[in-house]
Amino acid sequence: MAFIYYGQGVSSLYGDFVERLMSQLALRGTEITHQNVGDTVSTMDIRHTGEEGKMEVVIDRENVRVSYTVDRERKEVKKGIAGAIAGAGLGGFLGGIIRGDGDVRGALGGALGGAAAGGAYGAYDGYEASREERTAFAAVLAEAVRDVEDELQAILEGQAEAREALRERGRQKREEDEARTEELRELLEELYGDLLAVQEEIELLDVEGLDVRKPRSRIDRAETLYGEAEAALDDGNHAVVKAKAKAARAMLEGAQDLLSSIGAE
Repeated sequence: MAFIYYGQGVSSLYGDFVERLMSQLALRGTEITHQNVGDTVSTMDIRHTGEEGKMEVVIDRENVRVSYTVDRERKEVKKGIAGAIAGAGLGGFLGGIIRGDGDVRGALGGALGGAAAGGAYGAYDGYEASREERTAFAAVLAEAVRDVEDELQAILEGQAEAREALRERGRQKREEDEARTEELRELLEELYGDLLAVQEEIELLDVEGLDVRKPRSRIDRAETLYGEAEAALDDGNHAVVKAKAKAARAMLEGAQDLLSSIGAE
């Protein structure tokens, strides 16, 4: 008879499940031998309080299935023999030996044959004892599977929470980046408008025949810095955008100061 238990929703941690289950069973006094642990299927021999059997741990979709099959044949035959002798009447055998009956060996052989056939009371008694022991280990195994499942579910929940926290931080960062990008874009638009205004003033003074080489040099440099700031904004490099825009603004103000002095002459 096989006992089957499931670790619900923990197949993604299969290797961890097998390792923890073996540790839990060992802590509960279970001897584990001949273990063959694979990526999706693991088998091992189990011995617990005199009971022996085989256990298989496999991935079953999102779950982990634990199957245990007990081996009770030796115990039942042994108890069956004892039961057959008791059923045939121990007093009868003893009496035959005392009287010197020659057929005692034949009677004993018949009793053993009855035990092998499983028809004696002792065989049934052996089955009942074995069933009780299996039930005891089944409870141990069920408890171990549940404990491991709880541990791994806690890990999975923690991982899910961590992923959610990362997604939330990512979302917040994207929103902050978008807001900062919009702020810098407005800064560059204002800078560009001022650049155009100063360039127009320079052209007007140039038409009037005034020397505008110095303010033109500064406004040309400001325009170059503006282009570099715009490229940095497209790359998402906000620090460079801010630095280039600040330098461009300084060039622009210098050009304005020079224009003011030219206009005052």
